Amino acid sequence: MLRAGIVGLPNVGKSTLFNAITRTRKAEAANYPFCTIDPNVGIVTVPDTRLAVLQGIAKTSVVIPAAVEFVDIAGLVKGASQGEGLGNKFLTHVREVDAIVQVVRCFEDDDVHHVSGTVDPVRDIEVINTELMLSDLESVRKRRERVGKDAKRGDKAAAAEDAALEKIETALDAGKPALTVTLTEDERAFTRAMFLLSDKPTIFACNVAEADMATAETNPYVVKVGEYVRTHLACEAVVISAQIESDLVDLPPDEAQAYLESLGVKESGMGALIRATYHLLGLQTYFTAGEKEVRAWTIHVGDTAPKAAGVIHSDFERGFIKAETVAYDDLVTCGSVAAARDKGLYRMEGKEYVVADGDVLLFKFNV
Repeated sequence: MLRAGIVGLPNVGKSTLFNAITRTRKAEAANYPFCTIDPNVGIVTVPDTRLAVLQGIAKTSVVIPAAVEFVDIAGLVKGASQGEGLGNKFLTHVREVDAIVQVVRCFEDDDVHHVSGTVDPVRDIEVINTELMLSDLESVRKRRERVGKDAKRGDKAAAAEDAALEKIETALDAGKPALTVTLTEDERAFTRAMFLLSDKPTIFACNVAEADMATAETNPYVVKVGEYVRTHLACEAVVISAQIESDLVDLPPDEAQAYLESLGVKESGMGALIRATYHLLGLQTYFTAGEKEVRAWTIHVGDTAPKAAGVIHSDFERGFIKAETVAYDDLVTCGSVAAARDKGLYRMEGKEYVVADGDVLLFKFNV
């Protein structure tokens, strides 16, 4: 299962958000820096309305959604790359995740201490990104020292790696994260092996006050963050209110919806954040549906049918014969697999078939 790390400066709402996402009280949420020391981990289901529809068609009582693992990581401060705060411990935890959800404070509250004294979300983003880039810069320079010696001796692979790392170093020197550097697939293979911190897919979660959620699109902090991350980081931002999400944790669905409506909010920001993080990792969903269960399976965009089968069990991939498949929309329109088959919409696909998001699949294999 892929992992998304929740990061940010101290007291921006990370732990409150983590508790809300995972519907737990695992992470301590307090008004002082570093109330999170060791990372908390929670498994989060990916919201998908298609599951309930498939459940009705398959006539089953068992539904298993897709999931993403979220990790609540201790707050970072300026100088972390030189050991300030939790320093290297924090950076190690970031290195272990596949994607980053960077929580940014977009609310004023005199009772909640800000580590820098004032609220400025773009400054906060730059503090965190600078520390990630400084750590990467040190790693890249050390690596170039090693491969540079081999490159000078005529090692072509070392020369190619050094050229790729030079592009990264130039960007980092200019204050641009590794994620923004355009590389060939071969060059990307070199840098991927280094697990660079600023090369991780990132989404920014603008944490607004409870009263501001309904009008968040006009919140000047939110507008500022959106413009900045699109222009400088080629990333996207979503709006959440950690306080609202925290209030929703213990409410049943009908009361939760009524509470949101009382605030002038149609839905919580958590669904959008979880879906955005899921897609940020380049993932998509296919389904299996039968009387036993309806289940969402996570694969990478572009995966072939055998790869998709392997997510269920390695034997399915190894002994793959064919995949019986129907598109979700076609199945819903027809109302049953039998009707879809009668209309020629239920297909047999082979090893080269690239699975589409929403495909409903049944695999045939022989081991």
